[in-house]
Amino acid sequence: MTTSGKSITRRNVLRIAGLSGVALATPAFITRSLAAEPPIKMGSLLDATGPLGLEGRRMIKATEYAVSQINAKGGLLGRQIELKSFDTQSDIKLYTQYAQQLAMRDKVDIIQGGITSSSREAIRPIFDRTKTLYFYNTQYEGGVCDHYVFCTGTTPAQTVNHIVDYATKNWGKKTYIIAADYNYGHITADWMKKFVTANGGSVAGVDFLPLDVTNFSSTISRIQQAAPEFVLSALVGSNHLGFYRQWDAAGMKSKMPIGSSVFGLGDELEAMDVSTTDGIVTCYGFYQDLQTDAAKGFVSGLQKFIGEDAKDISELAVATYDGVMLWANAVEKAGTVETEKVISALESGITIDAPGGKVTMDPKTHHTIRPTYLAQPKNRHWEILSTFADQYPADAGGRCDLVAHPDMKTQFTPQF
Repeated sequence: MTTSGKSITRRNVLRIAGLSGVALATPAFITRSLAAEPPIKMGSLLDATGPLGLEGRRMIKATEYAVSQINAKGGLLGRQIELKSFDTQSDIKLYTQYAQQLAMRDKVDIIQGGITSSSREAIRPIFDRTKTLYFYNTQYEGGVCDHYVFCTGTTPAQTVNHIVDYATKNWGKKTYIIAADYNYGHITADWMKKFVTANGGSVAGVDFLPLDVTNFSSTISRIQQAAPEFVLSALVGSNHLGFYRQWDAAGMKSKMPIGSSVFGLGDELEAMDVSTTDGIVTCYGFYQDLQTDAAKGFVSGLQKFIGEDAKDISELAVATYDGVMLWANAVEKAGTVETEKVISALESGITIDAPGGKVTMDPKTHHTIRPTYLAQPKNRHWEILSTFADQYPADAGGRCDLVAHPDMKTQFTPQF
C-alpha cells in the first residue's frame, strides 16, 4: 500500500504523526507489513580454515560483532541485517563459487570479504558484472580503482613508506626484499623498491616465495651473501612465519633488522618466542596496545563477544569492523540499500570514529583516509614508535577518480 507513491513504513507513520502533532496508533495491517519486512542481506567471504584461517577467523568474528551491534540497536532503516557467511578455505575456486552464489542467487545487498589480493581479483569481476557493492577490508598492495569496490585496509602509501623511512634513517641504505609470490607480494615489493630508492637506498636482491614454502635456508643463505643492512619482508600466511623462526635460529636476528608489511596481523606475538618477534618494525592502522578509549573499548568488546582471550587483535579485525560501519552509515544517509544511492553516500565523504581513530572514505579512490602507526613488538606487546595522522591512499598516484570516471575498473601499480 502506498501514499503519494511512497511505501508506508513505521518511520513514515511516526514522521507523519510528529508533523501533525497527533499521536497515531499504527494500524494492524501496517504492523503486519512491518513484521514481514525482509532483512537486509550481507554476504561474507572469508577463510575460517586453510593457510589464512588464522587471519580469517578474527575477521569473521569482527564482521559478526559489527552486525550484532547494529542489529541490537534496531538494525538499519528499521530492518535487521541477515549475515550469509561462507568459509572460502583459502581456495580461489571456492571464492568464485560463493561469490556467484551470493551475488546472483542470494542477491545480497552488500558483500564484505576477501583476504589475499588473489581472492579479491578473482571475485571483483563478478561483482562488477552483477553491480554488487563490495567491501575489501584487508591491508593490501593498493591501487584498486573500481566503482563497486571500497577498500578499508591500509596501503603501502600509508604504511610501507613509513617503514622504509624508519629503516633507512636508523639501519642503513642497503636492503634485501623477500615477498609472497603472488600479486600482493610482487606489487608490494615494487613499492618497497620505490620507497628505498626515494630515500637514497639500494636493493641488493629480491626473493618471491610461494605460500606453501616452509624451508627458508636457501633464502637466508642468499641474504647472507648479499650482505644488506636490513631486510624488508612481505611474506604472508602461516607457512611463511617459519622464515622468522629460522632467521632467529640462524643467529641473524641480532645482525640484521627486519621491517615487515604483514608481520603481526595474526597471533605471532603469542605463538612465537620474543627472541623471534621483538624488534620487527611494522606499520598499520591499528594496534591493540593503542592507549585510546576507542581502541580499548573495541578490544574489550570484541574479546567479550568472541568468548575467548583473544590477545592479538590487529588491523584486519578493525578494518573489517570499519567496513561494516562505513557501509551502515552510508545506508542510513542514503535512506535505502539501493547500490548506486549507497555508493553516492559513500562518495560524500562518510566519516566514522573508528577504533584506530577518525576514518573517512575518500570519494575519488574509494579507500580510507586514516591514521597509521609505526610499532615494534616488545615482550609480547606493541611499542608504538610514531603516529601519522590522516594518511591519504595515494597509491594510484592521482590516476584514480571514480567521481569523475565511475566506469574505471582497474588496479594502478607503482610508477618509477
